[in-house]
Amino acid sequence: MIRKLLRKVFTRAATPVRVEPALIPVARHGIRREQLSPAARKVCTTLQEKGHKAYVVGGAVRDLLIGHPPKDYDVATSATPEEVRALFRRSRIIGRRFKIVHVMSGPETIEVSTFRASQDATNANTDEHGRVLRDNVYGSQEEDASRRDFTVNALYYDPTTETIVDYHHGVADVQQKTLRMIGDPRTRYREDPVRMLRAVRLAAKLGLEIDPAARHPIRDMAVLLENVPAARLFDEMLKLLFSGYAVRCLQQLREEGLHHGLLPMLDVILEQPMGERFVWLSLENTDERVRQDKSVSPGFLFATLLWHEVLAAWERKKERGEHSQPALFEAMDEVLDTQAGKLAITRRIAGDIKDIWALQPRFDKRVGKTPYRLIEQPRFRAGWDFLRLRAQAGEIPMEIPDWWDRFAHAGHDERETLLRQAPVEAPPAKKRRRRKRKPNETGAADEPAGDEAA
Repeated sequence: MIRKLLRKVFTRAATPVRVEPALIPVARHGIRREQLSPAARKVCTTLQEKGHKAYVVGGAVRDLLIGHPPKDYDVATSATPEEVRALFRRSRIIGRRFKIVHVMSGPETIEVSTFRASQDATNANTDEHGRVLRDNVYGSQEEDASRRDFTVNALYYDPTTETIVDYHHGVADVQQKTLRMIGDPRTRYREDPVRMLRAVRLAAKLGLEIDPAARHPIRDMAVLLENVPAARLFDEMLKLLFSGYAVRCLQQLREEGLHHGLLPMLDVILEQPMGERFVWLSLENTDERVRQDKSVSPGFLFATLLWHEVLAAWERKKERGEHSQPALFEAMDEVLDTQAGKLAITRRIAGDIKDIWALQPRFDKRVGKTPYRLIEQPRFRAGWDFLRLRAQAGEIPMEIPDWWDRFAHAGHDERETLLRQAPVEAPPAKKRRRRKRKPNETGAADEPAGDEAA
């Protein structure tokens, strides 16, 4: 108690050092208000008209400077969450650790946050490792800028004046392709260990070099990720894997020693020649789809990342004499349960993963009515994409996915022809049951007659 009182007294007595921001005009940065989404402009204009400060902040400004189209927009304001909520009919306050407001405008959602106060022991609720648990103390724009993780994310764009407010030389760092931490990196990683993952993702996605001061502590502090809630880790992994640069991100994760805490089995998979080829093909395929703005599925991607662990567990169970189908479902549960300790894979995504895995042995059966029933399955297309990826990795012959592709798009007569041409698997040999002989009146068993005797 005495230590906390002294800290409060000396913190208040200390005169804060005023940081004058650089006001960068549009002639130097080149971002026009028309480049922003109409929803982001409307939110800023509405707040400013009511006497509040309001800026587009963070990733959207950074991406526009680099030349990447922003995927979403965040707004920072001097208004409290309750004041923001009162100004927008379609809005809601969310969050416990940080209160923010989601403002809905058509299909777009703008995330609006209030300027945060400087983070110290007097206003931050932390755990024993220094991770911030709850922090809803509001402050000035300058304090808010110091709270952000990297200099390239502490940029405030005013759509009205088309000016960038830069407190930490973020524009210069963007131009120099450097990812620099605001404040002491070790302290900032302790406050929020997810910043280590974010550093890797941003560096890989934007082609930035992580500043040595921010990079060196990562390997030593990777253990802090064990204290992060699994659901939050899963969200960050989704951002990383669907950034359009998953291959580069995963390579850098391994270099920094961060992958062990996320996908514990991934190192084992990547050490297998076939497993490594399969994973990289999957990631390259995902990156290509993201860059082409095509739909991507978390279930499909995680199914590919973990498939070879399922395959190995399945083979072990079959070697012990377990039946194929139950053994497969047990292997699936084992692998997903192992991952659940680190990544909170949602029930819906886990269901998608299992559906894709469960279809794989059914592609081996190309006789009778089975193929007709299989192509009617809701997950057939995802299962076939997975099958084709296995063939590209050399796990199975390419003839199998090619046959199923022709069968799915063929007419009735052509399907019948394909069924006749398909190789037929020999059914497993059945053990012949021995008939019990009935005892005769003398007590001896009757001899089998006719063909049975022969």
